[in-house]
Amino acid sequence: MRSLLFPFLPLAALAAPVHAAAAETSPVAAPAALRSSALPVTAQDPKVRDAVEKALASGPAGTRYGILVTTLEGRELLAIAPDQRFMPASNTKVFTTITAYAGLAALDAAAQGTGVALEASGHGAPDAALFGRGDARLSSAEDCTRDCLATLADAVAARTRKVRDVIGDDTWFADERWSPGMSWNNIPSRYGTGISALTLDDNEVAVVITPAAAGQAAVVGPAAFYRVENGVKTVPGSGNTLELSRLPMSDVLVLTGTIGAEAAPVTLHLGIDDPARWTAWRFRQLLEARGVRVGGEVRARHRAPQADPAAAAPPAMLAQLPPLPLAEDMRIINKLSQNLHAELMLRRVGRVAGNGSIADGQAALRKVMAEAGVPQEGFFFADGSGMSSYNRISPRAAVTLLGWAARQPWGMAWRETLPVGGVDGTLRGRFRDTPLGGKLFAKTGSLNASRALSGYLVAARGQTLVFSTIANDVPDERDGEATAAMDKALLAIAAAY
Repeated sequence: MRSLLFPFLPLAALAAPVHAAAAETSPVAAPAALRSSALPVTAQDPKVRDAVEKALASGPAGTRYGILVTTLEGRELLAIAPDQRFMPASNTKVFTTITAYAGLAALDAAAQGTGVALEASGHGAPDAALFGRGDARLSSAEDCTRDCLATLADAVAARTRKVRDVIGDDTWFADERWSPGMSWNNIPSRYGTGISALTLDDNEVAVVITPAAAGQAAVVGPAAFYRVENGVKTVPGSGNTLELSRLPMSDVLVLTGTIGAEAAPVTLHLGIDDPARWTAWRFRQLLEARGVRVGGEVRARHRAPQADPAAAAPPAMLAQLPPLPLAEDMRIINKLSQNLHAELMLRRVGRVAGNGSIADGQAALRKVMAEAGVPQEGFFFADGSGMSSYNRISPRAAVTLLGWAARQPWGMAWRETLPVGGVDGTLRGRFRDTPLGGKLFAKTGSLNASRALSGYLVAARGQTLVFSTIANDVPDERDGEATAAMDKALLAIAAAY
């Protein structure tokens, strides 16, 4: 494997909700594929198509769009390049969470919470070993009241006042911390944090940069798991040119650039490359705060993707947290577009019938897609979150799946996990004060030169329509214009029906 070095990472990649990464997109002139869906095709209203094309023309030149709109019954109302393949960004989460909902009973039955065991160390005092089971919501926050790491620390402190090593064991899933196609410059940020069966505090830490007097070094707060090399200077004014660099698997953060003396403190949210070790490191702090002496080191145990997870059975747990309902996590994944939780959900799906690898999760996804009648050539996924630049979908694949989901007994419950236009989640600031405010339920997507929105909308005459609209090859720094053009198109469609 070729080694990569991180160049300096712009502040926007650590603080903004839009994922910036190197992209591979489909050619602008890619020909449309032959239709392979069973969705019935009808003549399109030329007035509606003209209005939609006019809306899209207001976007950046060179952008490639795909749109498909149908009724809930599958009658096609509008189609523009519906069978071309596009980078879907976080619309990938639609496919991941529908796959999970389709097997939710089995997932909940197999779910286990994080546990702790005392293992013989050979040095007198036992090792304290944490065992992760894919829980996405374990917390070490001081105000934690549910799914708390402190509960496990209390259990250890009640049994012994001395331990040797503190171990983070994430062998429940295969050790695949990043999916193929994850852009390397996302890895230092919260959006590219490592994936592990032992996860804590969303596998991210925060560091605060505070200006000092002009001419002096800025004040950099503690960065928990990391060591900081501070090269940030305070300058007159209120702007900043902050940049960060970190090598893969390194615990050294190199901060450079400037921050204005009149600027507010800046908080950077950083990802964790080894979440199992990070969780063990934090657990050691909690143990010591309870008077437990730790005489050894903090370390992690991982499992190679090809290894059998049943080969090494864990010891009896001293204490284990109850698993949280997975349906709750679906809301976090879709409403907030939470990448880590989506990746963990894919691996959970893969653990039900396999060893918790990406490949096992994708195999389960393909089975659901076949059941839903989604054309095989309409999708390809390398991950569960949409951070991979390898992912591709067609608007027809998304609409076919959304229509199928709407007809399932759990369809309405799944729809309620989606952001609502002008109301909440990643759509809180879109469609507000428009006819679609509160009437559009859809998953957003934003990655590189790609913007996507797929879901359901209630049109002017009260009927619910299924839609997918995607923009690829968006020129640099004009993604807002592409998003606005897509929104205008959807408003025109809603007004017409």
